[in-house]
Amino acid sequence: MKGHRPTFLQMVLFLTTCFTTLAAGAMMEGVIPWETPGRLLEGLPFAGSLMTILLTHEMGHYIMSRRHGTPASLPYFIPAPSLIGTFGAVIKMQSRILDRRALLDIGASGPLAGFIVSVVASGVGLAQSEVVSLENAAPAGTIQLGDSLIFKLLSYAVLGVDSSESTVLLHPVAFAGWIGLLVTALNLIPVGQLDGGHICYALFGEEKHGTISNVTIPVLVGLGVLFWPGWLVWGLLLILLGRKHPPVILPFITLDPPRRKIGWISLAVFVLTFIPVPFSGF
Repeated sequence: MKGHRPTFLQMVLFLTTCFTTLAAGAMMEGVIPWETPGRLLEGLPFAGSLMTILLTHEMGHYIMSRRHGTPASLPYFIPAPSLIGTFGAVIKMQSRILDRRALLDIGASGPLAGFIVSVVASGVGLAQSEVVSLENAAPAGTIQLGDSLIFKLLSYAVLGVDSSESTVLLHPVAFAGWIGLLVTALNLIPVGQLDGGHICYALFGEEKHGTISNVTIPVLVGLGVLFWPGWLVWGLLLILLGRKHPPVILPFITLDPPRRKIGWISLAVFVLTFIPVPFSGF
């Protein structure tokens, strides 16, 4: 299988996303990019960390697709005028996947690779973050970030923080790591053709994948009603994208024990990275 070269569109999207994440990172440092463009590089710690996480995730999928002979595009990055400067990145699969072994490898490689880089970024960034008491925390109206289990563990390991008694003003690198962990969780939701859907199909087969997808959607709606309205948006989006998964070409080939372990590890990573209320305090 010959290597691919990025298209002009992919290069433009990548460079634009580098700029928008750089601008977002600079604004976190109090820079107004259109007033002091010379200070844009102050956003490099955030932008470099986030782009590395996203690129690692997508290249995990791409490299494993090549390994299994499944045609796939290089990543398409999505720039956005948002808090973090991007809506992520995607690759396009250009044919059906051969069997459940390939499906597991392709589906799990991206989130697991991105998870590792996100954990490293979170740890490095937390070491540079500031711990403050709840009394001196940011004023009302400031965006507050929820904690996943893994981020709680990292905060305690690096800073010795008890979140019930103090809060952390995240360094931009830690914030990029936090975003990476959230992206990992979103991708591992076991619905349709998300990475979690691929893993679920590979582990349990087509019928059980359909059942799990159909149960997960109302769970997300319930979370949206009870905890964070954003889950309502995700539930609707997943309904629009489709809850079904296209069948593999050779469905009778099952997973070997090492791949089953990787599948269960991936589901454990989903539990570790999931945040019931990612954002609050708007």
